[in-house]
Amino acid sequence: MSTERMLLIRGGTVVTPETMLDADVLIVGETIRAIGAGLADLLPGASPLEAVGIPTPTGAALTRGKADVRSGALEVIDATGLLVLPGVIDPHVHIELDTGIYKTPDSWFVESRAAAFGGVTTVIDFATQFKGQTLQEAVEQRLQEAAPSVIDTTFHVMITDLPPGQEEELGVLEELGTTSIKLYTTYRPNYYADDATLLRLLEAAGRYGLMTLVHCENDALVTAQTQALIAAQETGWRYHAMARPALAEHEAAARVLFLAKEVDAPVVIAHNSSARTSAMVAQARERGQVAYCETGPQYLVLDSHVYEGSEPWRYILQPPLRDPGEPEALWQQVAQGAVDMLMTDHCAYTHEQKLAMDDFTKTPGGLPGLETLLPLTVTYGIGNGYIYWPDVARLLAANPAQIYGMWPRKGALLPGSDADIVLFDPGYEGIISAETLHSGAGYTPYEGLPVKGRVVSTIRRGEILVRDGVFLGQEGSGEFIPR
Repeated sequence: MSTERMLLIRGGTVVTPETMLDADVLIVGETIRAIGAGLADLLPGASPLEAVGIPTPTGAALTRGKADVRSGALEVIDATGLLVLPGVIDPHVHIELDTGIYKTPDSWFVESRAAAFGGVTTVIDFATQFKGQTLQEAVEQRLQEAAPSVIDTTFHVMITDLPPGQEEELGVLEELGTTSIKLYTTYRPNYYADDATLLRLLEAAGRYGLMTLVHCENDALVTAQTQALIAAQETGWRYHAMARPALAEHEAAARVLFLAKEVDAPVVIAHNSSARTSAMVAQARERGQVAYCETGPQYLVLDSHVYEGSEPWRYILQPPLRDPGEPEALWQQVAQGAVDMLMTDHCAYTHEQKLAMDDFTKTPGGLPGLETLLPLTVTYGIGNGYIYWPDVARLLAANPAQIYGMWPRKGALLPGSDADIVLFDPGYEGIISAETLHSGAGYTPYEGLPVKGRVVSTIRRGEILVRDGVFLGQEGSGEFIPR
């Protein structure tokens, strides 16, 4: 007789990257045991349950055995009228960020709880290698910092101090389960990597089987434009976008793609703010290069008009928001399959930090967004006809899991996968407001925007974290996910 916790989600519509089907989901312990119609009728004294209508992936660790409910451990959730989505994976977030210049005063518990309210069950944050640290020390320090998380975590390792001749240190990352690194073409001097460094580290990362995520902005162009604005005494928040032109992103992305191809290294071009960038990545992939890209709601929903409004402080981020018309063009890239992942680049600087000085050169860049990723994607992607429900499962779960080596444990609604599930009400209509969000930032760049759909429940590895607006999880219950 099974003594593990059992949860049956009954009567919902299951959404996968391939299809939608009316089916029940049976969870035993932390994993999905079966998906199919009428599972409730099979439970007492049932034969081993198998998935119905969904193929089992190669390498999936199927949990088999009789599903006996005589222990009384079964809980049934009625999901009638709800969509059953895979738990969202946000592959690019910054919680408890310390840049060496600015520091977010947030906490892993608070921000991971906010993520759970938004249906996010796994995040990929960053383990920054500070000067003088080994890569292992950077990862171990980040593991300690992330321990209070209520959702699952893993890390990209930010390489800042790996001189020539020490590239073999990258070999430890597979053992640590952190098989991706982050590089920057800007932010001189603390993060910036010149072309020789980029080429050297891309080659080494490829050799050790690592994925490289690159922030692409031409540092010389950004620096020159910023200095020109300073000279003209045009440093208020409203000038922020002018300091970091789209051309800087286009040039740096093209250069990184070229260098990565030369050394046969897989690469992800981070947070595309422009349709042209995503198109370049798609073209490189069509030519046989292993290249991916990501964008987020900030670039798909907002544009540079907001810098002319009364609260431009809400929108200081790098890269900045682009010209009107760019969100539509970027959505078209998403619709055509050029964009692989949606993310938030979540960064919870506070209302007070943002308002400290009306000077974009002295305002920390980054926006909160973990809790609003799913509803914004649904509202402005599905609502405007750019994507469909299976695309949501692909862009927010399956693709990041596959690209970063977590699939099928994560990102999949399949037997043997972690039971990371979102129950979503597509009929809800509301307005985004900081008053109802849970991030420590205390503000949202999406204040007042209408949304359609809301998270009813978030389940992480079989545990209900959020139900009907109430947080039920426990601090520190998240796990590190080795990749």
